[in-house]
Amino acid sequence: MSKSPGASIQWVPNNITKTDDSQLKNMSLEEMQKASSFHKSFPQYAVTPLTRLDGLAAQLGLGRVYVKDESYRFGLNAFKVLGGSYAIARHIAKETGKDIRDVDYAFLTSDKLRETFGQATFFTATDGNHGRGVAWAANKLGQKCVVRMPKGSTQTRLENIAKENATVTIEDMNYDDCVRLAAKEASEAERGIIIQDTAWDGYEEIPTWIMQGYGTLALEADEQLANDGCRPTHVFIQAGVGSLAGAVVGYFANRFADNPPVMVVAEAKEADCLYQSAVKADGSRVNVTGDMLTIMAGLACGEANTVSWDILKNHVDVFASCPDWVSANGTRIYSSPMRGDDRVISGESGSVTMGLLHAIMTMPQYKDLKEALKLDADSKVLLVSSEGDTDPDRYREITWEGLCGTDKEPFADLKNDK
Repeated sequence: MSKSPGASIQWVPNNITKTDDSQLKNMSLEEMQKASSFHKSFPQYAVTPLTRLDGLAAQLGLGRVYVKDESYRFGLNAFKVLGGSYAIARHIAKETGKDIRDVDYAFLTSDKLRETFGQATFFTATDGNHGRGVAWAANKLGQKCVVRMPKGSTQTRLENIAKENATVTIEDMNYDDCVRLAAKEASEAERGIIIQDTAWDGYEEIPTWIMQGYGTLALEADEQLANDGCRPTHVFIQAGVGSLAGAVVGYFANRFADNPPVMVVAEAKEADCLYQSAVKADGSRVNVTGDMLTIMAGLACGEANTVSWDILKNHVDVFASCPDWVSANGTRIYSSPMRGDDRVISGESGSVTMGLLHAIMTMPQYKDLKEALKLDADSKVLLVSSEGDTDPDRYREITWEGLCGTDKEPFADLKNDK
């Protein structure tokens, strides 16, 4: 049997008392179709692959394992552009008095819009992928963009954003403080708009649009599964602030309202605000503070999206807090597939659900979790690899050098200094 290095996976069943579920309607199939139609208007649009890993499924004792591979999304190596682009479009539609169904790529890049709307500046905070997506969309649509990144962000991620003509800096603060900085700057700038994939009291419309934009990948995956004659029994999804998780869980909760799949949310241990909230189990949000040093840069968020949390606490079955080795194992499993399976290039934030699924099915210490989730030979599991090798150096450290699988741990010096 495999042995897990370092800390153990922590998990908790969802025992939170259900509420009126007021946010679920925002992730309706109709809303997701609006977002999908918008994205299809982009000349760069293509459906990303849904890869079926039969060899792995057999090895793990599962019926089927599918992974939605977002490394192909718009040539940006990650899913985040779906949300940022749709939110920008919804904002412009609102400002110009148009229905989003009448706002497409051609309209947004037209001389007429430049004359009537002009330019706004879209501010955001990011660990990498969201900011790159917002910057890319703003650049394509002739708008301006300012991006703030937290300490620990890599130069590679900054340079990818800068290539999109955005103003971008790495700040000496964590992600959540960067969000507050970007929001303040947007409020003080002429025609400044904060496009953030998290929500707080008083700021929920734009994050809802972003989540609806993410619904495009859920809609695609559902159609691809149906074409393969499959209805998923389990959905594993990763979470930072929870926007992607809320969109995916919300989609499938609406799609299979009478008998939804078992839903599992996986977080980075250093930023497990949803897990901590589920442990508290009174429905409130628990914030995680500090530097949140983890290889899962895209998940290093300590304050949950209020819109998403309302969906997740009503529809998720299990919340899991995952040490870095879980993600690193997932990256290596995708990179070295079973015979007959396709390779998936999955970065650290994209691979944690694969590492979690593998640990549950192969490590005896997680037998209780396996039984709680009823994972067996009849299970059909959907995973989302939300990014490719967005940090190529870190990807090679994991796949070539065994990072987080040996005694070589990232951030060790920083953590020991605390």
